[in-house]
Amino acid sequence: MDHTDEKYMREAIKQAKKAYVIGEVPIGCVVVYEDKIIGRGYNRRTIDKNTLAHAELIAIKKASKKMDDWRLEDCVMYVTLEPCQMCSGAIVQSRMKRVVVGCMNPKAGCAGSILNLLQMEQFNHQVELTTGVLEEECSQLMKSFFKELREKKKGEERK
Repeated sequence: MDHTDEKYMREAIKQAKKAYVIGEVPIGCVVVYEDKIIGRGYNRRTIDKNTLAHAELIAIKKASKKMDDWRLEDCVMYVTLEPCQMCSGAIVQSRMKRVVVGCMNPKAGCAGSILNLLQMEQFNHQVELTTGVLEEECSQLMKSFFKELREKKKGEERK
């Protein structure tokens, strides 16, 4: 495994942990350009009451501002969970060079699980894809979060 991929996935995990702390599904993301992080994001859907507040979209917005361009052609995204259809579409639209995914999302993932929107030949841009980087760590974050959520709901039901 590429040490650079691990290094930046650890940064994405730090973002995911921020989401975890505020009670959001722990998904984190960083966008890297020339070995520098230019965009960071973590899931904020519930807190912001906004469907669009996904980690990837927040990171893309920050990276675009930093680059002063909507095109992120030489950038690499590191994300702890496989992107959904909305985020995968935004990644293709941004012309991102490559996406590195921690763990896959069999119920909603669109970078190979349900569909692979990142590499459809019909689109004018395809994105290089690497999956399974620090997969166990990323997966464990999700499992722990949902286990705690279930336990919390059980506790509330008993009251």
